[in-house]
Amino acid sequence: MGTVDGTGRIDLASLREEYTRAGLTEDDLAPDPFTMFDRWMHDAVDAGLYEANAMVVATVGPDFQPSARMVLLKGFDERGFVFFTNTGSRKGQELAGNPRCALLFPWHPLERQVRVDGVAAPLDRSAVEEYFAQRPRRSRLGAWASHQSKVVTGRDELSLAYAEADARYPDDVPAPEEWGGYRVHAEAVEFWQGRPGRMHDRLVYRRSGAGWATDRLAP
Repeated sequence: MGTVDGTGRIDLASLREEYTRAGLTEDDLAPDPFTMFDRWMHDAVDAGLYEANAMVVATVGPDFQPSARMVLLKGFDERGFVFFTNTGSRKGQELAGNPRCALLFPWHPLERQVRVDGVAAPLDRSAVEEYFAQRPRRSRLGAWASHQSKVVTGRDELSLAYAEADARYPDDVPAPEEWGGYRVHAEAVEFWQGRPGRMHDRLVYRRSGAGWATDRLAP
């Protein structure tokens, strides 16, 4: 627990928790990171974590300035991790210039993290449209109303654009041309489990030929 000083400020240096839930050994690992990720995702969902599929996507711009934001994972298999977004957004523009990126799943209640280093590739248009058609109508209209990451004059501009999209598409709402998705081809996947005394378990899969090699990292 953190303490509050006389000025009402939280003493951030005193905020700490002892991680005691579980450990992670080499014997616990699945043969590949996707099977292992599936196990941990099931654990996160079964534990009732809020938006267990939420992940941080970190990209780097042409000026070498990194940026990060939360998105939702919408699929994964041995080909990689899938998410959808506006390709004209900051993340989309940065991925177009440098497709190397990193993902982070922060499952704090389970004292776990999963980190992914990889390369993003745009999804086929058919896959984008298929997923877009499954989204709630309000979300589809929002994709037309918001040109993500662009400067707007205020909330009224967005509300007007949303109303115009609603009137333009009274029935089916097609996917905007700038709306797309990416599959992140994983090159390394690290599974992090908290341990007492900050002696955390960090086991990482790295591609090795046609398979995967694993290593333990110091916490």
